[in-house]
Amino acid sequence: MSNLEPEPREAVCGAHGAPGPTFELLTGRDVVLGGPRGLRVSRTLPTRGRRMVGAWCFLDAYGPEEADMRVPPHPHTGLQTVSWLVEGEVLHRDSVGSEQLIKPGQLNLMTSGRGISHSEESAYGRIHGAQLWVALPGTDRDIAPHFEHHPALPILTWPDGAELTVIMGHLAGMTSPATTYTPLVGAEIFVTSSLSLPLRADFEHAVITLSGAAEIEGGTLEPGPLLYLGAGREELSIRALEPSRLLLLGGEPFEEEIVMWWNFVGRSHEDIVEFRENWEAGQGFGEVTGFDGPRLRAPALPGTTLRPRGRER
Repeated sequence: MSNLEPEPREAVCGAHGAPGPTFELLTGRDVVLGGPRGLRVSRTLPTRGRRMVGAWCFLDAYGPEEADMRVPPHPHTGLQTVSWLVEGEVLHRDSVGSEQLIKPGQLNLMTSGRGISHSEESAYGRIHGAQLWVALPGTDRDIAPHFEHHPALPILTWPDGAELTVIMGHLAGMTSPATTYTPLVGAEIFVTSSLSLPLRADFEHAVITLSGAAEIEGGTLEPGPLLYLGAGREELSIRALEPSRLLLLGGEPFEEEIVMWWNFVGRSHEDIVEFRENWEAGQGFGEVTGFDGPRLRAPALPGTTLRPRGRER
């Protein structure tokens, strides 16, 4: 999924470590993707105050609603895109030749490395899911672009119908087959009553409710905000107020400073300028075939220098 804002804000992050256990609600802002029937998303990473959770640097949650997703070919650098569906189907095409339909419970993972372009589209209908980005560390940000589709992921079930699906990383004794470049975790939790999950105390964590309502540490979490939990926790306890589906994100605090603008992750203003110029010149990102329509043009850069800063503004 692309950042389709005509004047994207600079998102700067990295360094300063993570606080100890906390309970911080991060309210997202609404963004519409596409035309009059476009998909409305709630963007809770990056936010004004907090830019990352581990290496997770972007989170759009959308649906459930009747809409279509139509995101023309657009570029990425320095990150991985993580596509997760609860309802609906989305067709992914990219410039390394991948064409893959994703369905609920499956994972599409695209690693941009030094540069890739892709498109996403769905037929008009009910759609519900999340699109996330993971920042690549400096040692891996220039690797060759590639794509992975994982039709089956490790699932742990409970007698009451609760389920845990490990999307990325390792949790509760299960490991996802998805490729990661920093220590992190991403998991979907479906809970019907109460459950507790072990956490890595050296990770910072956050959780968002995709459907239903759940109680975490005495507070009610409904769809919308991202609940940032900080680091230092060894357990996550959830009590469902109704059958609920949640997304857990976590990771080792990402200590590098990065500059994230539009669909690029770099380390300096000069990086972003080069990425943008190459995309506009049709260089370095390959070509997406099969999409019926023109590719996205890059928005104009802001008049100020983009600077890497700390994890929190």
